[in-house]
Amino acid sequence: MAKLYFKFGAMGSSKTAQALMTKFNYEEKAHTVWLIKPATDTRDDRTDADGKVHTILRSRVGLFAEAEAVDASVNLYAEFLRRGGGGKYTDVVICDECQFLTGEQVEQLKDLTDKQDIPVLCFGLRADFQTRLFPGSKRLFEIADSITEIKSICRCGRKATVNARFDDNGRIVSEGQQIFLGGNDRYEGMCYNCYRTLIEEKRREDAETRF
Repeated sequence: MAKLYFKFGAMGSSKTAQALMTKFNYEEKAHTVWLIKPATDTRDDRTDADGKVHTILRSRVGLFAEAEAVDASVNLYAEFLRRGGGGKYTDVVICDECQFLTGEQVEQLKDLTDKQDIPVLCFGLRADFQTRLFPGSKRLFEIADSITEIKSICRCGRKATVNARFDDNGRIVSEGQQIFLGGNDRYEGMCYNCYRTLIEEKRREDAETRF
């Protein structure tokens, strides 16, 4: 029986690399993979000479592959059937940056596992820079059949659990929109203790500046 898998980790935990290695492993065994990514994440997209935009999954270790961007309005179950369904068309679905999916899209992926017997592997973040769950991640925690943490470490050596966001001056950010695309220049995986310490230091500095 196919399952819906949620593999989550903090920034820098090699989630995309694991997604791409999983794709390679399936394809090495002659399985067809539908590799998707929410259209929200455009960081690594590229435009060719003909003006066509290509959606790229790129890991920090150098692995990359072309994927299909899915807008929030796309019904993933219906799109799977439109593409031809299972068999020679799709044996497995792999989704990177799954935190940007809507709750409804997560439910559609669950339907793929239950009604079409297609395994679905989702890779992404658990929570945002304010330690609040993303909509897609929240629904995955609620209905995924298998949940696995991809572990990484904080600068202090503890396990990283928080995705700290930084501004242009390297100061930690505590307010703002939930979605703000960036890489190592904007985000760092941290333990909660280091994250909280930086937040408290920023608040003290801001208070001193006001007076």
